[in-house]
Amino acid sequence: MSMSTASDRLSLEAIATEEAPAALGPYAQAVRVGDFVYTSGQVGIDPGSGQLVEGFEAQARQVMRNLAHVLEAADASFADVVKATIYVVDLGRFALLNQIYAEALGGHRPARSTVEVAALPAGAEVEIDLVVHRPR
Repeated sequence: MSMSTASDRLSLEAIATEEAPAALGPYAQAVRVGDFVYTSGQVGIDPGSGQLVEGFEAQARQVMRNLAHVLEAADASFADVVKATIYVVDLGRFALLNQIYAEALGGHRPARSTVEVAALPAGAEVEIDLVVHRPR
């Protein structure tokens, strides 16, 4: 009996764009598996400067811009999102986060989880990852 590996079973298509920050480690900005796209978590790094923007609101808006660019590279948009996971270091910013998130997604309302965490990469205050359904 031969053992199959994940790479034998899955066909991961890496998705990348220079319009969003480069990955901070050994991962892709997003991957496509069949009709689904899974984004890696985006933080509020400006892809032009490579620096984290200052302040929660600026970071949240930059996260949404970064995600929009990654989705565009996957030929998708926020209208295709089925699940979002949001990580924040302060749930006290929840109302502002909701406002920025709603502005980006318009009337689209996918499933979502929001979790307060002790810390995020690069000292970020917010990180978001998405699951997207986008048939080819």
